[in-house]
Amino acid sequence: MFSRGRFASGCLARCFAWPALAALLFAAGCATLTGVPVEDSALEFQLQGRIALRYGNEGGSARIDWRHAPAADDLFVTNPMGQGIARISRQAEQVKLVTADGKDYEAKDAESLTERVLGWRLPLAGLPDWVRGRPVPGRPAQVKKDDNGRPKEIAQDDWNVEYTAWQGELPSRLTLSRTGIQIRLVVDQWTNAKQ
Repeated sequence: MFSRGRFASGCLARCFAWPALAALLFAAGCATLTGVPVEDSALEFQLQGRIALRYGNEGGSARIDWRHAPAADDLFVTNPMGQGIARISRQAEQVKLVTADGKDYEAKDAESLTERVLGWRLPLAGLPDWVRGRPVPGRPAQVKKDDNGRPKEIAQDDWNVEYTAWQGELPSRLTLSRTGIQIRLVVDQWTNAKQ
């Protein structure tokens, strides 16, 4: 079913149920980005990284492998040991989520789907731009810049995105937050998907 190996058995249905492992992300130190830099104008990319998530009184950590293109996304989430937790895929305007126990869920957008299945919202509509350090074009946003002219903070679509580290022109650490949820992302590798 999944090209990246078998899902871990016994994974909790609400995902990321490893509070003790959340500290791994924070103890990891600064990430070093490798791979090909992604141009601001690039519409396709792939990234690998680590996330720490807090929603309500729950939290956890995971690794992600995300391939993005204008009409499609494929986001594979594994626990820190590499066992599959969930796969979120988007084709045009249909989003599908497959859990570790093989259950399929579908919706028109990732935010409502992840909230219904996992209990927290993944802002997949804005994420491709935010991870590259820019607001989504054509939508209202407030941007605060750092001394180097790079975004320090973006407020858009009820999300606040804070950039805490950069490697060249690309963010290497960022925190996305809104009421009741915080997602911290460390990008380990960027790759242009076309190459």
